[in-house]
Amino acid sequence: MENSEVAEKGERRKGGLITMPFIIANEAFEKIAAYGLMPNMILYLVGSYHFSVAGGTNALFIWNATSNFMPVVGAFLSDSYFGRFLVISVGTVIVLLGLIVLWLTAIIHSARPPPCDLRLGNCAKPDAGQYAFLFAAFALLSLGAGGVRPCSLAFGADQYDDPGNPNNQKVLLTFFNWYYASVGVSLMVALTVVVYIQNEFGWVIGFGVPVGLMLFACVMFFLGSRLYVKVRPDKSLLTGLAQVVAAAWRKRRHRGGEECKYYHLKGSKLVEPSLRLSFFNKACVIINSEKEVNPDGSPSDPWRLCTVMQVEVLKSLIDLVPVWSAGIMIAVLINQHSFPVIQAFTLDRTLAGNFKIPPGSFGIFAVIALTLWVVLYDRAIVPRLSKYTKNPRGIGVRARIGLGLFISCLATATAALVERKRRAAALRQGLQNNPKEQVDMTAMWLVPQHALTGLSEALNAIGQIELYYSQFPKSMGSIAVALFTLGLAVGNLAGSVIVSVVDSVSRRGGRESWVADNVNKGHYDYYYWVLTILSVVNLMYFILCSRFYKCFEKEKVWDSNVIHDDDDEAKPKDDLSTYFST
Repeated sequence: MENSEVAEKGERRKGGLITMPFIIANEAFEKIAAYGLMPNMILYLVGSYHFSVAGGTNALFIWNATSNFMPVVGAFLSDSYFGRFLVISVGTVIVLLGLIVLWLTAIIHSARPPPCDLRLGNCAKPDAGQYAFLFAAFALLSLGAGGVRPCSLAFGADQYDDPGNPNNQKVLLTFFNWYYASVGVSLMVALTVVVYIQNEFGWVIGFGVPVGLMLFACVMFFLGSRLYVKVRPDKSLLTGLAQVVAAAWRKRRHRGGEECKYYHLKGSKLVEPSLRLSFFNKACVIINSEKEVNPDGSPSDPWRLCTVMQVEVLKSLIDLVPVWSAGIMIAVLINQHSFPVIQAFTLDRTLAGNFKIPPGSFGIFAVIALTLWVVLYDRAIVPRLSKYTKNPRGIGVRARIGLGLFISCLATATAALVERKRRAAALRQGLQNNPKEQVDMTAMWLVPQHALTGLSEALNAIGQIELYYSQFPKSMGSIAVALFTLGLAVGNLAGSVIVSVVDSVSRRGGRESWVADNVNKGHYDYYYWVLTILSVVNLMYFILCSRFYKCFEKEKVWDSNVIHDDDDEAKPKDDLSTYFST
């Protein structure tokens, strides 16, 4: 490794704990800046840009979808071409530029439509240039997130991953603990402090604070540049999967038989492919070893010959698609940022004295519920429950994912019932045409739905990631994160479609839309019932999928990537030597 080589030369050792403040500061302040924008953004779009509630919600869903999809692209570019340091560096600068552009939309009056009274309904819509200015900020933020989010954790691990150090695992664990602690603290600060500043001091200061935080993150990251271990890019996992498809297609006319030779790395536990999805097995069949395999054991054309392991990874990915698709609906629920904020805005948010909880800060109750469950489950429930279930994880992965989906149904049903009560109270007070007037009802009624959402996410999201990790080799754990991130992206797109359909169908015949700009005239409770019905259907779909997918409770045995000597001591494999199985 690079650290060992540097030490032998007597030069200053790179990496290690000295780099932790720079990396964690960059990640923490990027998250505070980015996540501090989302809770109140619907209020900015409706109030300053005169979006309809449905239109603003759709814009935010699409922005979220793009932000969750771009990390997959960023991971591919960092792994295959540019390396993590360069991708994070560019991503950090792009996020800063996006925040500056968004800040300018609040500073420059001509960047927004002229102010007006939304209740009169005569507000001018943004022109093409104003739309372009706003969406350029969103695009830059999504593009920058694609560089920072997929690489920060892995880049940090690169600084401490020194196999020659007997305390390597302990050091890595210390970094991971601090990393995830910083993420949790960042999220809480974003949902409380940043949101409060936006509410109390306006958009100019409210957007200026994230700019300052992100500028500090940039400075901190680049200050540590000379201290970092910078691992060179290698082949991307996505490239490896694409090679299997290409190789299988190129050999589609080949007819295999009992005497087939299969290509695999020396020391691999996977010496021949499974029978399921057998079309892809052709990718690892050796037709002519002299032409297809180099003297050092590497394939002469990796787009024509792949390892058995590559083939099985692709098959596992395909097997997971039905179960993965069952996680899309809960992603819709997790990303419900707009309507709860609109509801909270109309309620009594007084907490103590004259202090009022900002409408965008109620998401903190979901974070608290998630955190409390994770700690309680890990420290109290698992040790006791595992004695009865004989499962070291307490509750099996399938049960946790399913329970999370069930609780998500309860969360949307609770939201519907609370909104029905809020709307009835508003109408009794004669506020049908005054959506900005406070309803005589405490906003604490919104806490249960947020808490249930956090609990469902703790069970389902963590269960999903654990399942994905168990179905792939440890060296390919990034696939698990990529699958979950893609689920969030698709969930945001699905959420946008649901809002558009509900808005279009409910307004037919000149009726008021269920997701109308006037929350007291609309029927947000009906919208939540639609989500509840879809969530129940999705739960049934998951139960059906889980009956046919048999890998929930056991971890697949993958290539250990080691060579066993005569003394049975495992050593890491450094060469590309292969065995041919017949």
